[in-house]
Amino acid sequence: MKNCRKDFVKTMKRLLIIFITFSLLVFSGCERAAADSKGGQTAGRTDHTADAENVSADRDADGAPTETADKKHSSEGKNVSGSQEADKSSEAQIDPSSLPNTMFYWWFKRNENHAAPEAQQEIDLTKYDAWYVKTEVKDGEKPVFLTFDCGYENGYTPGILDVLQKHRAPAAFFVCKHFIEDQPDLIRRMKEEGHVVGNHTANHICMPENDDRTVREEIAENADYMKEATGYEMDPFFRPPKGEYSERTLQITKNMGYTTIFWSLAYVDYDVNSQPGADYVINQFDQYIHPGAIPLIHNISESNAQALDTVLTNLENAGYTFCSLYELSDTAATGNSGSSD
Repeated sequence: MKNCRKDFVKTMKRLLIIFITFSLLVFSGCERAAADSKGGQTAGRTDHTADAENVSADRDADGAPTETADKKHSSEGKNVSGSQEADKSSEAQIDPSSLPNTMFYWWFKRNENHAAPEAQQEIDLTKYDAWYVKTEVKDGEKPVFLTFDCGYENGYTPGILDVLQKHRAPAAFFVCKHFIEDQPDLIRRMKEEGHVVGNHTANHICMPENDDRTVREEIAENADYMKEATGYEMDPFFRPPKGEYSERTLQITKNMGYTTIFWSLAYVDYDVNSQPGADYVINQFDQYIHPGAIPLIHNISESNAQALDTVLTNLENAGYTFCSLYELSDTAATGNSGSSD
């Protein structure tokens, strides 16, 4: 009996040890499983956070979705040389936003001694490849650079082109997008007959009142549309609408490869309901023409259309020669129009 009791006690001790050991093993396994589960949840949150950051990074400054990373790498691979060229170009360019944006309005002061007029002195135009007159004219030379601003067609441009062709006179036509849309055949004729077709912005905007991006888009859109609509590249000359400009906007156009063209002879010819008459136009040229002149002429003027043949004949008789803007200077028109800085 005594031996049976001892065996029973030993058996119970073994069972207790086995139970305790099993319990410890089960508890340890559950703890590891919980830790693994917690670690997995933490990793999941980290992945989602990274995804959220990537989505944010894949949006441009305006909040618009941009290319995915794969597309970006593919795009960069295709345009390595172009990107490098753009980087090199930007290194040599001044940031327009670092310059004053005080708006100026182009002005000049006439004289009747056939000398280049006094003009705005607020900004050094030579810093920005901007011109209002040919500055280096040799004795005896009398170049004149005819320029026309073309916001829309009023029925006179074909006749103007006829007169220019008669006198073998190259001219520059500064056009807006509406003119290109409305008169692609006239644009082609201008180019085919050797004239410059320059940029006057797509929508005739006030340059200083718009931000850098808008200004660049207005200029690039106009040039791109001309190529699309006519097959011809726009020439790298720019005329600021309404003669409104600032140092910032002059730098933008320079960075885009344009030579800015102002004027040294002009008169009120743009009001189609109050035309000055052909004699007035003829007299303006007779009084104020000078060597190296850049006249501003509007194509919508009936008076200009009526007077142009006589004006050009008088200039020829006075010894003037008609020149292209490409002859304005050795450095003019060396850029690439329609690009963005």
